[in-house]
Amino acid sequence: MTVQNAEQIKAAADENQIDIEQRDQRRNSAGLSPAIVTGIVGFADVAIIFGVGVGVFFGYVDWTPEHFPRYIVNLLSNAALTVGLFYFFGLYNFDAILAPGRRLGKVVLICILVFMMMLVSAFALKVSAEYSRVWFFACLIAETTLICLFRMGVRSHIRRKARTGGMTRRIAVVGGTMQAARFISTLQSADSPWNELIGVFDDRQDSERTKDHIAGGQVRGNIEDLMRYARSERVDDIVVALPWNAVDRLSSVINQLRELPVNVRLAVDMIHYEFPNRETSTLAGVPLLDVAPKPLADWSVVVKTAEDKVLAALALVLFSPLMLLIAIAVKLDSQGPVLFRQGRYGFNNQLIDVYKFRTMHHEMRDDDAGQLAVRGDPRITPLGAFLRRTSLDELPQIFNVLKGNMSMVGPRPHAKLAKAGDRLYSEVVEQYAVRHKVKPGITGWAQVNGWRGETDTEDKIVQRVQHDVHYIENWSLFFDLQILIMKLRVAFDHENAY
Repeated sequence: MTVQNAEQIKAAADENQIDIEQRDQRRNSAGLSPAIVTGIVGFADVAIIFGVGVGVFFGYVDWTPEHFPRYIVNLLSNAALTVGLFYFFGLYNFDAILAPGRRLGKVVLICILVFMMMLVSAFALKVSAEYSRVWFFACLIAETTLICLFRMGVRSHIRRKARTGGMTRRIAVVGGTMQAARFISTLQSADSPWNELIGVFDDRQDSERTKDHIAGGQVRGNIEDLMRYARSERVDDIVVALPWNAVDRLSSVINQLRELPVNVRLAVDMIHYEFPNRETSTLAGVPLLDVAPKPLADWSVVVKTAEDKVLAALALVLFSPLMLLIAIAVKLDSQGPVLFRQGRYGFNNQLIDVYKFRTMHHEMRDDDAGQLAVRGDPRITPLGAFLRRTSLDELPQIFNVLKGNMSMVGPRPHAKLAKAGDRLYSEVVEQYAVRHKVKPGITGWAQVNGWRGETDTEDKIVQRVQHDVHYIENWSLFFDLQILIMKLRVAFDHENAY
């Protein structure tokens, strides 16, 4: 071996040792803190709003000092509203920040909403002339773009650092149980490289039952081994995945782990995996898992009610001339009343009277919808067919919304005897009654996705209910606005409507 080769081998060994030391140093550095990440993002949002506002002011508007204070007041209001709404709609949650592809739409909508609120306030206070219109619009475009780009940059940076061993949360699991196996499987299937699984630790690792359950994770020893490991290496979280009915064992393990400077967390029991993404709450100081929370409660009720009243009032003003013309046309088209009133199931399964423009010959009407309308149905008048295809027959339900027994958006109210094939809807879908946890709507998530019209097969009502349940579990003001915008796009879609 030549001296040169020996030096190359030594240099390679030294470089490898440096890589190992750097990796260990990264692993033993401070772990990723969700609270710090969300705090940085919130501070950056405020800094972007002020930075853009001040920059555009001095770059375009004016250098005169006396004009500057009123712009600062505007920026303070803008920042407070934007950050407040971001927080209210969950955009400062750690998962929301690191998954911006699904949340950037909300960011853009909130920025536009705040812009409209500031603009309307300026007009209402008669100070709009004191502000530059170019400044308003330039700030909206620039701050929205930069806020979105910053969030994308944060996500990209954390993912890149996590793949190289830095900015990770190192997680140890205690317990060779089905809970541990389920937790590890969920952790490994998630697209979250910043979560690093260290391994599984269990005092009963020699049992066959334990070996079966912890096949998905590396077994590194018992609790004493974990205690030694956590004192020499960085561990951020220890997840105790033991059955909740093993009270004595749980207490013993947790009391041991409380000595360590780590987060000790108790994994959910197996039944909780049947109800994922549920929040916890307290009742009389006792922590509880909200398995089936009330979909609209507290401020959500206030927001939803205000949305319904405002939109219904605007719709009534906007569509009153059209409704008058339709009423005259219905009266001239065939004998009978202009409106058709039908009993349908509403909130909490209570019967309500739903109003529609009459689309059938009066003597052939079906008050309970025992026979659903089909293509070429002889009971439907020529004008009625047009009204049904365009959903214009639903316009009188604006009065239901103003009355308070319907919403602008929600699951469609079905008639008492409505059937899928030869079976009642409630007999086909087990979750059917879940639809009645909120008020029915003039339009809904199922309708804008094409699930409207005849239900001649059971699959059609299954799809409707699945879409309705998705809407109920994911309700937000922006979700409602999205549905209403989609409704405008599909309003004259004739498919499946007759």
